[in-house]
Amino acid sequence: MKNPFADLLDLIYPNLCFICGETLLKSESHICLSCLNNIPRTNYHLLTDNPVEKRFWGKAPIFRGTSFFFFQKGSPFQKLLHELKYKGNKEIGEILGRYAAAELLNSPDFCSIDIIIPIPLHPKRFAQRGYNQSEWIGKGLSAVLDKPQNTNTLKRVKQTTTQTKKSVFERFENTEGIFELSGAKELEGKHLLLIDDVLTTGSTLNAAINTLLNIPNVKISIFTLAIA
Repeated sequence: MKNPFADLLDLIYPNLCFICGETLLKSESHICLSCLNNIPRTNYHLLTDNPVEKRFWGKAPIFRGTSFFFFQKGSPFQKLLHELKYKGNKEIGEILGRYAAAELLNSPDFCSIDIIIPIPLHPKRFAQRGYNQSEWIGKGLSAVLDKPQNTNTLKRVKQTTTQTKKSVFERFENTEGIFELSGAKELEGKHLLLIDDVLTTGSTLNAAINTLLNIPNVKISIFTLAIA
């Protein structure tokens, strides 16, 4: 039975796509299907020695690495990440995670992962924001890839200052010693998918990788929503 009150609310406060601003269909959430299809995908999951993997050469040994789409300043997709990270629209992370995971299913390497590990926030940052955007990306990946997400083992123990205006060297210096492990026994011998929202220099991911490599016989792959 149709709800006239709900229809009236839709008329007064329509649900709009975060990218194009058009009214969403009832089957759509946050982003319309047209904009999802127009996301500038990298398809790096189908390529070895791709630009994501090359960012870690000589810094941290990873098995595979990929990003879902290209990040460009001023693009509608920058706004999407801003909404995810700073405006409380955490569901965007899960939606994009699901779409990205559907494409990762075409890669045997990424299908071979055992556990998803989101980059953690420092407890103070988590309290300010109320959620970890990487965990919400992980929820989408986990649902489609049918792999568990572990949010308890990798801990952020040092709160870093903003990375935005730092040089490459300063970013790596800023992330030294920021992670620790807690109860890592269940990760021994596993293929881990370490995930974050945006890959820039890779300094934060590099610090996390080198911390996780203290676990015996792990294999680490990388996924980010975007690459800058």
